[in-house]
Amino acid sequence: MKFICKQTEINEALANVTRAVPQKSPISALEGVKIHLEKGSLELTGYDLELGIQTKIEVQSDDVGECILNSRLFSEIVRKMPSEDIEIEVDENLSTVIRGENAEYKILAMSADEYPSIPNFDTGDDFSVPQGMLKNMINQTIFAVAVVDNKPVLMGELFDILDHDFNLVAIDGYRLAIRSERIESDNHYNFVVKAKALSEVSKLLKDDNSEQVTMHVSKKHITFEIGKYTVLSRLLEGEFHNYKGSLPVNHSTEIIVNTRDLISSLERCMLLINEKAKAPVKCIFKDGTVKISCSTILGKLNDEFRADMSGPSVEIGFNCRYLLDALKASESDKVRMELNGGLSPMKIIPMEGNAYTFLVLPMRLKSE
Repeated sequence: MKFICKQTEINEALANVTRAVPQKSPISALEGVKIHLEKGSLELTGYDLELGIQTKIEVQSDDVGECILNSRLFSEIVRKMPSEDIEIEVDENLSTVIRGENAEYKILAMSADEYPSIPNFDTGDDFSVPQGMLKNMINQTIFAVAVVDNKPVLMGELFDILDHDFNLVAIDGYRLAIRSERIESDNHYNFVVKAKALSEVSKLLKDDNSEQVTMHVSKKHITFEIGKYTVLSRLLEGEFHNYKGSLPVNHSTEIIVNTRDLISSLERCMLLINEKAKAPVKCIFKDGTVKISCSTILGKLNDEFRADMSGPSVEIGFNCRYLLDALKASESDKVRMELNGGLSPMKIIPMEGNAYTFLVLPMRLKSE
């Protein structure tokens, strides 16, 4: 087979599909990109048995054929080609020539027969949301996904959709993040997608809502149709945490805080915290003042600023990074923080509406 393609187009396609290619795999074919030529269209596929990314680009060709090319080598050759047009030719012995201006590479391809088949399903069970909406929902919750596999299902995010309410939920045992939107789907969905897949999906999604992303759901897989890209992911099995039952119903203290003030104070605390110097940050909410303090082997910090408060004063400790992640994810100038004493989780919500809900569990403070 032989075809000519634009360097910019195939370079962009490879940059995206190779994110699903494992660096090392017991199946050597998976360390490559599968290319499938169907006359004027070239399909590129990266797959690691859990995550797959496919796309198509237009090429100049009347041929039909397919093969596997080493992912790293093929990507680097294409990226460094000096010409706008690249010519690729693969003969019957899988000898591959890649030409551009005066540069010509000769490499060896693999037979496409060695590439594992990607699950293909058409359940008709799908729904669509604006790309910008889903991108924002993922980015505001993925920080709370578990990174250790004590409970593998928590290494993904729950898609909980019922009566037009779409909740995207992440929890790691120390914090919880919920991002909520109203959508047009009448169906009920409840499934968990790996955080790795959602991270790749987010990179492909546009920031605006002018275009839709369509999700096709089966019993074990989900595909995301994002423009000219298709992302496939195996769903995580297991029972997700009852997140609605974890949300505090009542609170005794409410603090309305300038988000940047609290973030800045916590970032000052982070200067004293590392793997060898760990300590909770102590927060005292009293008489309209937020007092922040931190003490490690590296030093001590005392800081304070004003805030709007109601209810009894509270002294409480937090993992500084966990609280920072939630505040940064809020993307709000001000947030409402609700507390019920020093031993219950902090609930962070927007000033109006319920677009997001973050919970951060407290840490016990040592008596001084």
